[in-house]
Amino acid sequence: HVQLVESGGGSAQAAGSLRLSCAASGYLYPSYCVGWFRQAPGNEREGIASIYLEGGGTYYTDSVKGRFTISIDNAKRTVYLEMNNLKPDDTAMYYCAADRGVDHYDCYTGGWLNRRKQRSSWGQGTQVTVS
Repeated sequence: HVQLVESGGGSAQAAGSLRLSCAASGYLYPSYCVGWFRQAPGNEREGIASIYLEGGGTYYTDSVKGRFTISIDNAKRTVYLEMNNLKPDDTAMYYCAADRGVDHYDCYTGGWLNRRKQRSSWGQGTQVTVS
């Protein structure tokens, strides 16, 4: 089971951009589904984007569709979240997570994101603040 470390958060102006990184401790096999999640104070954790490594199929929740892009550089064992046109509502702690052996359809239709967000195992996250 790989360990993941998030980085790249910070402060940005509305309409600005940030790129988050999720570095894996080991190789991400083709059957991995990797996702980005966020949680603002007082809110439930929200799954916002996922990518299935074999084929690269992606899923985005409506709130970030067209603004955020998830991608992977497996040579660097890193998954990125490019965030453009940021809004104050994007302010949150951002986390990444990955599971191996996920059904590809479940990964890029949002099903895995909805189940994974309920679990209690998370890294330290990276804070994004948009003003």
